[in-house]
Amino acid sequence: MKLIVGLGNPGAQYERTRHNAGFMALDLLANRHAVGQIPKSRFNAVTLDAIIGTQKALLMKPTKFMNLSGQSVAEAVRFYKLDPAQDLIVLVDDIALPVGFIRVRKSGSAGGHNGLSDIDRLLGGADYPRIRIGVGNVPKFMTQSDWVLSRFMKEEHDDVDRSLKAAADATECMLNDGVTKAMNAFNTKLVKPKPEPKPESKEESPKQSDSQTDTEKKSTENTSASTEAKANMENKNVN
Repeated sequence: MKLIVGLGNPGAQYERTRHNAGFMALDLLANRHAVGQIPKSRFNAVTLDAIIGTQKALLMKPTKFMNLSGQSVAEAVRFYKLDPAQDLIVLVDDIALPVGFIRVRKSGSAGGHNGLSDIDRLLGGADYPRIRIGVGNVPKFMTQSDWVLSRFMKEEHDDVDRSLKAAADATECMLNDGVTKAMNAFNTKLVKPKPEPKPESKEESPKQSDSQTDTEKKSTENTSASTEAKANMENKNVN
């Protein structure tokens, strides 16, 4: 038995918010592998039985709020006597990744995520695979809680759909081929945008330079002529 958990907050007001990216990815897996299955309420969660490849899996959405997600996960792990490092996969949102990107990890820190922190606390460690789904960095004008509880913008929808598909594909790959192969296949390198080049200072145009030179030349000629005329006048006066 494999336990696949999507993290999010229950309730219609939280549907398709950034914090519910884990729920959204799990829904995609359910549409692929649990069609016709009747959802069950157990472990303080909604669950579906599924067969993914050759693996029997339990798809789980905790029905308590995000910061209490660990209760559902720990109950199911104990009931089925699972090894989290081998039998658990958590689908979770990540503000450190841009929208459209995912990261497969064998283990790792909670990174300030309340759902992962609660799972770590109740399992006694963070040694379990997870798939992080990018929801974008928090804008400077918003708090983190307001950002993750906001819905994706219209222009982000295509990227969101792509990342959810990748998360579902990566889950299938992990179950059938192992975590390492999934990491190699789905952890694409993030490329930081190059800074825009600074505008070059405009050089003085030749025409302007020539014009200035001509003006200076005429000024010099006028000065010389004036000096010569003055000298002639003084000579006449002397004579």
